Amino acid sequence: MQLMLIIALPLAGLILGWTIRWLYARFQLSSSEQKAERLKKDAIKEAEAKKKELILETKDELLQERNEQERELRERRNELQKFEKRVLQKEENLEQKHAAVERQQQAFTDRERKLAEREEDVGRQEAQWREELERISGLTADDAKKMIVQSLEDEARHEAQGLINKIEQEANLTADKQAREILVSTIQRKASEINAEVTVTSVSLPNDEMKGRIIGREGRNIRTLETLTGVDVIIDDTPEAVVVSCFDPVRKEIARRSLERLISDGRIHPTRIEEVVQKVTGEISQSIYEEGEKVLYELGIHHMKPEAIRGLGRLQYRTSYGQNVLAHSKEVSVFAGMIAAELDADREIAKRGGLLHDVGKGIESDGDSSHIELGVELLKRIGEDDRVINAVAAHHGDVPHSCVESVIVQIADALSASRPGARRETLDNYIKRLENLEKIAEQFDGVEKAYAIQAGRELRIMVDHEQVSDVEAKDVAKSIAREIENQLRYPGRIKVTMIRETRIIEYAR
Repeated sequence: MQLMLIIALPLAGLILGWTIRWLYARFQLSSSEQKAERLKKDAIKEAEAKKKELILETKDELLQERNEQERELRERRNELQKFEKRVLQKEENLEQKHAAVERQQQAFTDRERKLAEREEDVGRQEAQWREELERISGLTADDAKKMIVQSLEDEARHEAQGLINKIEQEANLTADKQAREILVSTIQRKASEINAEVTVTSVSLPNDEMKGRIIGREGRNIRTLETLTGVDVIIDDTPEAVVVSCFDPVRKEIARRSLERLISDGRIHPTRIEEVVQKVTGEISQSIYEEGEKVLYELGIHHMKPEAIRGLGRLQYRTSYGQNVLAHSKEVSVFAGMIAAELDADREIAKRGGLLHDVGKGIESDGDSSHIELGVELLKRIGEDDRVINAVAAHHGDVPHSCVESVIVQIADALSASRPGARRETLDNYIKRLENLEKIAEQFDGVEKAYAIQAGRELRIMVDHEQVSDVEAKDVAKSIAREIENQLRYPGRIKVTMIRETRIIEYAR
């Protein structure tokens, strides 16, 4: 019995433990299911809340979009209404203008009819006056015509002789001017040492000891520099300075920059001099080409060969009568383009010819050719347009003009060279010349005011209509022109414009 109890008790404990564990597991399972059910319900509620929120947001966005579309529609409708109003207003204006034109045409027709009637009356009166004049003078109309023609012939011969003398004087002045230009061009390319003002430049030294280093042992440094650059380096008693002399402005600039770099570096010997000269020569060559390209870009000119671009770039180192040749060429190009545009000529050809008209001055040559011949030769070699070549060849009148653009380039060249301040004419002389023009006109009777305009190329004169009649005004203008010819010396010609104005003033009281 005890043995059975001993066996039964553990078994009963085991069964009881298993039962308890089973009940606990069922309890845990029931709790998890309830928790899962709660989570499911919460998720469903949250999803429904987000759904409602999204629906509300979508409705708000749709409402905003609808309001925006309605606003844009209203704006477009307002714009259309404004456009319709403008169109209607323009139509009304056109109708008014059309009516005004019709009225003007009608008035013009009436005026023509009245003028025709007056011409008939004047014709009849003229015939009557002619008969009366023939009766009083005892001369027929043919005899009077012969006398008038003879008088006009005498006056024309006198004026023709004056014109011939004026043309001869202008020809002499033109010849002198061309001779001076040829001499100046020759001097700038192949001149002697007497033109120090144009051909020399000075380089500052930190001290006088640097002169000995520039000369070098037995003069090897200075000989190397002169040989490589083709300049003359003058070392005299001038304190802390040496002089570089050369008639080629590009070589002179290369020598000046090379010498400044050598002085700054301090290493002065033949090998170093050769290195610096080569480097500076390359930099100058590059700057010359870049300057030519810059000018082409500023003027809007395209498709030019590198040889011509380099020739243009070298012009920045050339001067003529104190005027920079590159600046002068740019100015001539602008003037030529403006004139060609006004005359309906080829504007691009005129600008191109104006820019290249002095390109020969930037070409290196050992011969005795003029800058025109060098420029023409270059342009032919690179296949430039024949009209541009003619503009370059004829801008000094050496060859006939073959096109209107060539004439325009010559005019633009004269304008750029003769405008005040372009070349070496002082401001005092320029102002004095304008004052003399005005004084000559004001000394005549009946002249109220005189104004020198267009840089002294035109004299505009106001006369008193009571003292000077229309016929007398012409005589006064001729007298003033002759007085200017006798007293002043000037290039080209001066236009004398006489203005006679009649003003009648009444007051309504």
